[in-house]
Amino acid sequence: MTVDRVAIIGGTGEEGFGLALRWARAGIAVTIGSRETERGKQAAGRVREVLADARVDGMSNQDAAASHDVIVVTVPFGGQATIYKSIAEHVREEAIVIDGTVPVSTAVGGRPTTVLGVWQGSAAQQANSLLPKSVTTMGAFHTLAAKAVGEIETPLEGDVLVCGPKKGKPVVRELVEAIESLRFVDAGSLDQARLVEPLTALLIGINRRYKTDRAGVRITGLPD
Repeated sequence: MTVDRVAIIGGTGEEGFGLALRWARAGIAVTIGSRETERGKQAAGRVREVLADARVDGMSNQDAAASHDVIVVTVPFGGQATIYKSIAEHVREEAIVIDGTVPVSTAVGGRPTTVLGVWQGSAAQQANSLLPKSVTTMGAFHTLAAKAVGEIETPLEGDVLVCGPKKGKPVVRELVEAIESLRFVDAGSLDQARLVEPLTALLIGINRRYKTDRAGVRITGLPD
């Protein structure tokens, strides 16, 4: 499968907008979803200010989800369940949904807030529980430094650890490799997201100690 189009739910936020810029520059058509259609359109306009020939538009989250086979979700964990409940009935059958939500408070010992009353173990697994069974749910893009993602003239460094079914991994690989200097790393099944997601909290602490906002993850010893 060649990924030519992608919707970004949460594309008005720092990481989502940065991914929109990166993928648009790589020639991928991007739809930025927002709770308010006008905000999505405004974000699309901001992309065109940077990349005049970008294929980008803005829609409501529901319309963006309904119009694409590949959806990336980059929203704060506090609103994740609400967002998924609002788009679930609009997501196409057989769609691939890539969740990049990070439950930071849970990673440092807090108690997660869930809609179902039972913590699924990771934000990606919670997303999966709220989507139709025909949808393939993946977890990825958790350890990217959001500010760095938005600086498109600066190459990113690091690996993207990807969790989920085999069916979705070629699609995520294409999106990862469309961004210069990033590497796709197969991190196993969706269950492994409960190990990957807390790495963000670790990186936040490292950033504070080293007075930076660029820390990432690199897995050594892998074959080329």
